[in-house]
Amino acid sequence: MSLQAGKSVCNHLARLAHVARRVIALVYMALVLMMVVAPALASQQYEPMADHVRLALRTALSAPAAPRPIFESVGHRIDWMAKMSRRLARRVPDFSERTELIKTIRYEAQRVGIDPQIIFSLIEVESNFRADAVSHAGAIGLMQVMPFWTDVLSKGSSRELFEPRVNIRYGCLILRHYLDIEKGNLDRALGRYNGSLGKMTYPNLVYDRLDRNWGYSYVEPPKPVPRTALNDIDVKKR
Repeated sequence: MSLQAGKSVCNHLARLAHVARRVIALVYMALVLMMVVAPALASQQYEPMADHVRLALRTALSAPAAPRPIFESVGHRIDWMAKMSRRLARRVPDFSERTELIKTIRYEAQRVGIDPQIIFSLIEVESNFRADAVSHAGAIGLMQVMPFWTDVLSKGSSRELFEPRVNIRYGCLILRHYLDIEKGNLDRALGRYNGSLGKMTYPNLVYDRLDRNWGYSYVEPPKPVPRTALNDIDVKKR
């Protein structure tokens, strides 16, 4: 083989090696991203429950579903609805659908005593707000509810879990149930929800979304002092 031919072969091999390294790097990055943005979805485990617990859950599940979320004031309602709508706009473009979903999340979270912002965070982790999501374990919908819950609580079809309002009601009740079992410990309740009790990977993912996207606080603006004749007199004196 001539020197020129040898150099050509070496250059070709070097290019192949460079391409191979880039492919390996891209595959590695893809795997890392999958681990970050596609966590293990909900896989609640069936556990026998006392009759009174099942009855309480069934009663809560069948309560009227007319979303009337609670706010501290009109200003609070306007501010919260506007901010949640902006944050959710990219994932749920339709305004009416988005508004109904936001109201439902707040209403269903409040009626079981859970911070609505936690539910927003959990839904992002579970389904990224896709009502048609189905996990490899068979969990369904926005909050990735396992189908066995419809047998336990309603004897209905698991297909109803694709309906956002129904899914959110189930999901909030399930998380409340787990909070009661764990005596209010949210870390452990979230672990149960995900089927990974005792590990902090899933709770930390929910808390990360809460910090990044769904945290909320509201301070009521001070009310203006009403003008009176005495105010006007006081101003003139100054």
